[in-house]
Amino acid sequence: MRLHTLSPRPGSKHRTKRLGCGESSGHGKTSGKGHKGQKARSGGSIRLGFEGGQMPLIRRLPKRGFNNAQFKLKIAAVNLGSLATLETDGPINEATLLEYGLIRGRYDGIKILGGGDLTKKISVEADYVSASAREKIEAAGGTVTLRDKAASKATA
Repeated sequence: MRLHTLSPRPGSKHRTKRLGCGESSGHGKTSGKGHKGQKARSGGSIRLGFEGGQMPLIRRLPKRGFNNAQFKLKIAAVNLGSLATLETDGPINEATLLEYGLIRGRYDGIKILGGGDLTKKISVEADYVSASAREKIEAAGGTVTLRDKAASKATA
Protein backbone atom coordinates (compact mmCIF):
# COMPACT_ATOMS: atom_id res chain seq x y z
CA MET A 1 0.00 0.00 0.00
CA ARG A 2 1.28 3.44 -0.98
CA LEU A 3 0.00 6.91 -0.20
CA HIS A 4 -0.89 7.60 -3.84
CA THR A 5 -3.08 4.48 -3.98
CA LEU A 6 -5.25 5.44 -0.98
CA SER A 7 -8.81 6.52 -1.70
CA PRO A 8 -11.85 7.18 0.48
CA ARG A 9 -14.32 4.38 1.19
CA PRO A 10 -16.95 3.97 -1.51
CA GLY A 11 -20.06 5.98 -0.68
CA SER A 12 -18.34 8.19 1.92
CA LYS A 13 -17.81 11.11 -0.49
CA HIS A 14 -20.73 12.83 -2.22
CA ARG A 15 -20.63 14.86 -5.38
CA THR A 16 -21.08 18.58 -4.66
CA LYS A 17 -24.33 20.15 -5.81
CA ARG A 18 -23.50 22.02 -9.03
CA LEU A 19 -25.77 25.05 -8.98
CA GLY A 20 -26.75 26.98 -12.07
CA CYS A 21 -25.86 24.25 -14.59
CA GLY A 22 -28.89 24.43 -16.87
CA GLU A 23 -32.60 23.96 -16.46
CA SER A 24 -32.56 20.17 -16.68
CA SER A 25 -30.05 19.83 -13.83
CA GLY A 26 -32.75 20.54 -11.26
CA HIS A 27 -30.69 23.42 -9.86
CA GLY A 28 -30.69 25.77 -12.82
CA LYS A 29 -32.12 29.27 -13.31
CA THR A 30 -32.52 30.51 -9.72
CA SER A 31 -30.06 27.92 -8.31
CA GLY A 32 -32.25 26.99 -5.35
CA LYS A 33 -32.73 30.60 -4.19
CA GLY A 34 -36.39 30.99 -5.20
CA HIS A 35 -37.65 34.19 -6.85
CA LYS A 36 -36.33 37.67 -6.03
CA GLY A 37 -36.07 39.02 -2.48
CA GLN A 38 -33.13 39.82 -0.22
CA LYS A 39 -32.00 36.22 0.21
CA ALA A 40 -31.89 35.69 -3.57
CA ARG A 41 -29.39 38.52 -4.11
CA SER A 42 -25.63 38.17 -4.07
CA GLY A 43 -24.34 39.13 -0.64
CA GLY A 44 -27.91 39.23 0.56
CA SER A 45 -28.11 37.86 4.06
CA ILE A 46 -29.99 38.97 7.12
CA ARG A 47 -27.86 39.78 10.14
CA LEU A 48 -28.06 37.72 13.29
CA GLY A 49 -30.96 38.75 15.52
CA PHE A 50 -32.82 40.70 12.80
CA GLU A 51 -36.59 40.32 13.13
CA GLY A 52 -37.90 42.05 10.01
CA GLY A 53 -37.77 45.56 11.47
CA GLN A 54 -39.58 44.62 14.69
CA MET A 55 -37.63 45.64 17.78
CA PRO A 56 -35.35 42.63 18.34
CA LEU A 57 -35.65 40.55 21.50
CA ILE A 58 -32.09 41.36 22.55
CA ARG A 59 -32.98 45.09 22.57
CA ARG A 60 -36.39 44.59 24.21
CA LEU A 61 -34.90 42.90 27.28
CA PRO A 62 -33.40 45.12 29.99
CA LYS A 63 -29.69 45.11 30.65
CA ARG A 64 -28.95 43.82 34.12
CA GLY A 65 -25.93 42.87 36.17
CA PHE A 66 -22.25 43.60 35.92
CA ASN A 67 -19.73 42.25 33.45
CA ASN A 68 -16.13 42.12 34.61
CA ALA A 69 -14.65 41.32 31.16
CA GLN A 70 -13.34 44.82 30.51
CA PHE A 71 -11.47 44.86 33.84
CA LYS A 72 -10.03 41.34 33.61
CA LEU A 73 -6.25 41.09 33.67
CA LYS A 74 -4.64 39.16 30.80
CA ILE A 75 -1.82 37.13 32.33
CA ALA A 76 0.74 35.22 30.25
CA ALA A 77 1.69 31.84 31.71
CA VAL A 78 5.19 30.46 31.07
CA ASN A 79 6.46 27.09 32.28
CA LEU A 80 9.90 26.57 33.83
CA GLY A 81 10.71 23.92 31.23
CA SER A 82 10.64 26.52 28.46
CA LEU A 83 12.75 28.96 30.53
CA ALA A 84 15.43 26.29 30.92
CA THR A 85 15.96 26.26 27.12
CA LEU A 86 16.76 30.00 26.92
CA GLU A 87 20.39 30.89 26.19
CA THR A 88 20.65 34.16 28.12
CA ASP A 89 22.94 35.32 30.91
CA GLY A 90 20.83 38.29 32.11
CA PRO A 91 17.58 38.24 34.05
CA ILE A 92 14.57 36.66 32.35
CA ASN A 93 11.82 39.27 32.14
CA GLU A 94 8.95 40.21 29.82
CA ALA A 95 11.30 41.69 27.19
CA THR A 96 13.39 38.50 27.13
CA LEU A 97 10.30 36.30 26.76
CA LEU A 98 9.05 38.45 23.87
CA GLU A 99 12.47 38.34 22.21
CA TYR A 100 12.64 34.53 22.36
CA GLY A 101 9.00 34.14 21.26
CA LEU A 102 7.72 32.47 24.43
CA ILE A 103 4.94 35.06 24.65
CA ARG A 104 3.28 37.06 21.89
CA GLY A 105 1.10 40.16 22.13
CA ARG A 106 0.28 42.44 25.03
CA TYR A 107 -0.21 41.17 28.57
CA ASP A 108 -0.97 42.78 31.91
CA GLY A 109 1.42 40.45 33.69
CA ILE A 110 3.61 37.35 33.51
CA LYS A 111 3.19 34.25 35.69
CA ILE A 112 5.90 31.60 35.97
CA LEU A 113 4.52 28.08 36.43
CA GLY A 114 6.38 25.05 37.76
CA GLY A 115 5.96 22.74 34.74
CA GLY A 116 9.19 21.08 33.60
CA ASP A 117 12.64 20.72 35.13
CA LEU A 118 15.26 23.36 35.77
CA THR A 119 18.95 22.49 35.98
CA LYS A 120 20.71 25.82 35.51
CA LYS A 121 20.76 28.94 37.68
CA ILE A 122 18.42 31.64 36.37
CA SER A 123 17.19 35.03 37.53
CA VAL A 124 13.48 35.68 36.91
CA GLU A 125 11.52 38.95 37.01
CA ALA A 126 7.75 38.36 36.85
CA ASP A 127 4.46 39.57 38.28
CA TYR A 128 3.40 36.19 39.69
CA VAL A 129 5.27 32.99 40.49
CA SER A 130 3.71 29.69 41.56
CA ALA A 131 5.00 28.07 44.74
CA SER A 132 6.43 25.07 42.88
CA ALA A 133 8.21 27.32 40.36
CA ARG A 134 9.76 29.42 43.14
CA GLU A 135 10.90 26.25 44.91
CA LYS A 136 12.56 24.84 41.75
CA ILE A 137 14.28 28.14 40.85
CA GLU A 138 15.71 28.60 44.34
CA ALA A 139 16.76 24.94 44.51
CA ALA A 140 18.79 25.47 41.30
CA GLY A 141 20.47 28.52 42.88
CA GLY A 142 18.45 31.14 41.01
CA THR A 143 16.54 34.19 42.21
CA VAL A 144 12.92 35.34 41.86
CA THR A 145 12.03 39.05 41.77
CA LEU A 146 8.38 40.11 41.75
CA ARG A 147 7.64 43.25 39.72
CA ASP A 148 5.84 46.18 41.34
CA LYS A 149 2.13 45.95 40.42
CA ALA A 150 1.68 49.75 40.15
CA ALA A 151 4.65 50.09 37.79
CA SER A 152 3.48 47.25 35.52
CA LYS A 153 -0.05 48.70 35.28
CA ALA A 154 1.34 52.13 34.37
CA THR A 155 3.22 50.65 31.38
CA ALA A 156 0.25 48.55 30.19
